[in-house]
Amino acid sequence: MSTPKSPFRIGVAGVGAIGKNHARIMAEIAAKSDGAVVFGAVYDADPGRAAEFAAQYGTYAASDLADFASRVDAATIAVPTIYHRPTAEPLMQRGIHVLVEKPISESYSEAQAMIALAQEKNVILQVGHIERFNPVLRQLEERMNQPRFIEAHRLSPFPNRSMDIGVVLDVMIHDIEIVLHLVKSPLVQIDAVGINVLTKREDIANARLKFANGCIANITASRISPEKMRKIRVFQQDSYLSLDYQEQSGWIYRKDGMQIIREAVEVEKDEPLKLEIAAFVECARLGKGPVVSGQEGAEAVRIALEITDQIEKNAALAG
Repeated sequence: MSTPKSPFRIGVAGVGAIGKNHARIMAEIAAKSDGAVVFGAVYDADPGRAAEFAAQYGTYAASDLADFASRVDAATIAVPTIYHRPTAEPLMQRGIHVLVEKPISESYSEAQAMIALAQEKNVILQVGHIERFNPVLRQLEERMNQPRFIEAHRLSPFPNRSMDIGVVLDVMIHDIEIVLHLVKSPLVQIDAVGINVLTKREDIANARLKFANGCIANITASRISPEKMRKIRVFQQDSYLSLDYQEQSGWIYRKDGMQIIREAVEVEKDEPLKLEIAAFVECARLGKGPVVSGQEGAEAVRIALEITDQIEKNAALAG
């Protein structure tokens, strides 16, 4: 563990729909740190937006990425996916730790290049798979030792953002990463379907993943649903856990003789984004490994791209 730099300067690149919440949380972290952490700067391609949030949170609005890099030791990157690599790499070249929002990149090869640079420069590269910080996931990790079947649903109304990617890379990738984290077995088969409705990319999709250890995961994602839903059910030999990420609540069902008993899962509720950014700042300050590494983010992208490729091929055959 390295000696923390004091004060440790944090910042956010991109203060749009997601990044504005990064800025809010960074200001909170700095305010509670007794001077150990300072909110060094914000940067946005829109100078007016950067100035607005800098004024709101008492930080500096960087004029460009180089100016931003000179004022931070660690930064979160909340720009559109196509700009993740062009934003992250100049910062990592300067020895700055980065948390890149999910997906880490549009391509697996780009993700690998980012990982290689982080290793070369000895900086933290964390990927923003926020559900890994949802308190309900801790209940899964504590109770599930050999999942056999996983069912996940992630539905929402159309968000009017992330138009550069489809629902698989935008939404389903959360559950892909969680499934990979829980199953820890090679993926051997993918069956996927999806359709575009409001955009040129798929807006609703379903993927069935089969793993070498026999586990099956069935994942559904939609960004054209009239309702919001973020739920997962994980079955193993003698029990299953049903969790609601959105409500941070759940039930565990256990076999007891010839009966099934149900118990409420006690969840200590908290804001996942706050936990994620706080964990990143701690890892960057102390030189600890991140909860979601660049490689884990890259593997989620690799599987997501295989799913989208299959969806596109099936659509071409149908059309």
